[in-house]
Amino acid sequence: MLAAAGALKPGHQRSPSRVRAAREAMLREYARTQKPQETREDAGSGDGLDEPEIHRVEIELPDGGQLVLTDIEDISPERAEKTADHIARILNSKERDRQS
Repeated sequence: MLAAAGALKPGHQRSPSRVRAAREAMLREYARTQKPQETREDAGSGDGLDEPEIHRVEIELPDGGQLVLTDIEDISPERAEKTADHIARILNSKERDRQS
């Protein structure tokens, strides 16, 4: 935009090398959009881009709350129980703070 505004100045001359570079870049980009990349036949097989499995565990908390744990790694019962205990302690401390 600034180059276009500057071109309106009386006596301004455009640099032929810059005009050529801009034109080449424009044509190069146009050619790239006209030739999309080919789809690989082996895409999705061992290239690390597969969708990970999402593990989900629902746990009932004291006082009727519910905790939903989701992770791409397996959620062991010990890990779920430890997390539930931690969340329950946080909720209990907040409840005590409100009563104070």
